[in-house]
Amino acid sequence: MNKKPLILVTGATGGQGGSVARVLLAGNSFAVRILTRNTASEKALALKAAGAEIVAGDMADPASLKAAMKDCYGVFGVTNFWEHFDKEYELGKNLIDAVHQSGISHFVLHTLANASAISEGKLPVPHFDIKAALQEYTISLGIPATFVQLPYYYENFFTFFPIRKAEGGGYTFGFPQGETRFAMVSVEDMGSVVAAIFARPAEFTGRTVGVVGDDKTCSEYAAILSRVLGRRITFTHIPHAEFVALGFPGAEELGNMFEMQRLHITNRQAEMDESYALNPTLQDFEGWVIRNKARFEPFLD
Repeated sequence: MNKKPLILVTGATGGQGGSVARVLLAGNSFAVRILTRNTASEKALALKAAGAEIVAGDMADPASLKAAMKDCYGVFGVTNFWEHFDKEYELGKNLIDAVHQSGISHFVLHTLANASAISEGKLPVPHFDIKAALQEYTISLGIPATFVQLPYYYENFFTFFPIRKAEGGGYTFGFPQGETRFAMVSVEDMGSVVAAIFARPAEFTGRTVGVVGDDKTCSEYAAILSRVLGRRITFTHIPHAEFVALGFPGAEELGNMFEMQRLHITNRQAEMDESYALNPTLQDFEGWVIRNKARFEPFLD
């Protein structure tokens, strides 16, 4: 009996990598190895219990990356700007070099669009631009790769931009998006798309795939929240300059991101259509809010 092709999943104790690892483990096509700095963490042990092989490693340690890729067919790669900031490029390059040196047959890497290029240098967004540079570096090495790009997470309503009480009653959320359609997805749904890509290498090698669960205006998202949660919830457009002037850590970074998308990324319907073809169980925003209604309660006191 032939052994299943082995895929190394990085970031498996986080949102994206965890989704990929769980879906691959639930399928019957691939064996899964996860790379983690802490093999005794609760999330790592849960994946081990589900059938994953656990190996210790760190993207700052190229030797550990090469060791983790031994006998692997594929690698799923994800880097975290918000943990490492400008060092993200160095760590991502270590991963890509290890993939290249290990002769991996199919590399799936999470990247993002080049915001600086799209906005002609007016709206740099480092957490986009670094990932775009890593994509270009991967291409330059001739690695057989697919690039997956996720938009704003639905889950950000519980972290970065929760619903807040509004002056005059009701609730609101806001950022510099205006009424341009705004693509979103649940990070939980990434795994099924990536699993489908790994299963169809001839079709997806060399491609960039956007994973989109919904693509509505923020006012439409607010109307869905109002209907499902039974509260009056509105979207407040905060102009770019006003948002940046708030001065919190990352204000300029995030403000530029929203403004770049408002001006330059106005429709992702084609990517959404492909995402649903790859993962028919993908959640639209309303379905996700219904499933997660209880998680909104702490924000609606």
